[in-house]
Amino acid sequence: MTEKTLLLAALVVLSVSFSWVWIAAVRSRSGAAWPGPVAVGIGFLTDFLDTLGVGSFALTTSLYKITGLVDDASIPGTLNVGHAIPTFAEALIFIAVVDVEMKTLLGMIAASVAGAWLGAGVVSRWPRRRIQAGMGVLLLVAASIIVLRQTGHVPPGGEALGLAGPLLALGMAGNFALGALMTLGIGLYAPCMILVSLLGMNVRTAFPIMMGSCAFLMPAASVRFVREGRYDARAALGLAIGGTPGVVIAGLIVKSLPLEAVQWLVVAVVVYTSIAMLRSATSR
Repeated sequence: MTEKTLLLAALVVLSVSFSWVWIAAVRSRSGAAWPGPVAVGIGFLTDFLDTLGVGSFALTTSLYKITGLVDDASIPGTLNVGHAIPTFAEALIFIAVVDVEMKTLLGMIAASVAGAWLGAGVVSRWPRRRIQAGMGVLLLVAASIIVLRQTGHVPPGGEALGLAGPLLALGMAGNFALGALMTLGIGLYAPCMILVSLLGMNVRTAFPIMMGSCAFLMPAASVRFVREGRYDARAALGLAIGGTPGVVIAGLIVKSLPLEAVQWLVVAVVVYTSIAMLRSATSR
């Protein structure tokens, strides 16, 4: 049995276990309600676009802020818990079809999980204003990264399918930091694409790396958010219910779309949300 087969098998076990435990926890909560069409629609849209390369966290944060569906302090936990199940589907698809050296993939996944575990332990205890300020600043960073990609200022990458020695250590350190930032609601996609490009890897390898990282780190982070009660169960369930078919349709049927205009729209929405978050953090 190959390393890839073992990794995919572990991912299936993790996805089934996480889904079973989380859904059982939601059903056991008194007063738990079924998500409405808006919550489910946000899940479908954001994970559909995520699979095609737009990213889901920044856009989901913006939609939650605009609609008022989720309290600001609960947004990071809701993102990590709710997007976990759709991300399992994304990881299974991209790890299966995109070539990347397993040592690099496993090392960067492990580093991201460690970063998320430590980061969630900190963020899950932060007060609302600190979360709003942190998300406001990092949303501006996310928008800037998208602009750099759209204007061609991101290195095109090389042909390598893996890393070794100091470059692998740098890649793992970078993914550790990105895993920690995931717990504050900042997605891994765009910065991971830049990271692998700077390290000379083929940009396609970012897909299994980022999807695999998220699939394994999000349950680790989710445990802490659920334990602290810092997430919105109804909205998270909406992400899971809407996002999973969104991933399947995008990854196996649509596969690609011209998304330049969508990317610029996302930038505008994210910048607006960042300003709103910072204003909320500084208001009395």
